Amino acid sequence: MKTGQFIQQGDVIIKKVNISLSGMKNLSGMKKIKKQARGFVLAEGEATGHAHTTIDDIEMFEKYGIMYIGAKEKFTVTHEEHKPVVVEKGVYEIGIVQEYDHFAEEARNVAD
Repeated sequence: MKTGQFIQQGDVIIKKVNISLSGMKNLSGMKKIKKQARGFVLAEGEATGHAHTTIDDIEMFEKYGIMYIGAKEKFTVTHEEHKPVVVEKGVYEIGIVQEYDHFAEEARNVAD
């Protein structure tokens, strides 16, 4: 599902950020993430063990526990229980959708 500058697939939210790929690479503390056998993992499913992944040609980085993707071309995010989503080229922050429990008065990550 696309909503403005956000793309959601299950519990994963992909947010476009206003920085260039070369600018992101030069930020202090950015650690490059290597592609695994199943591709780049955006998030592991907590309930099912499935994962949100892409096998496309992107660069993935992490800083302070937050994942970032830089893509020079469109890329596709897949998951066993969701339709694939195509993401335009650019730089993105990867997050987990949160829900608010009004009875407990707390926010928590959505489990996929």
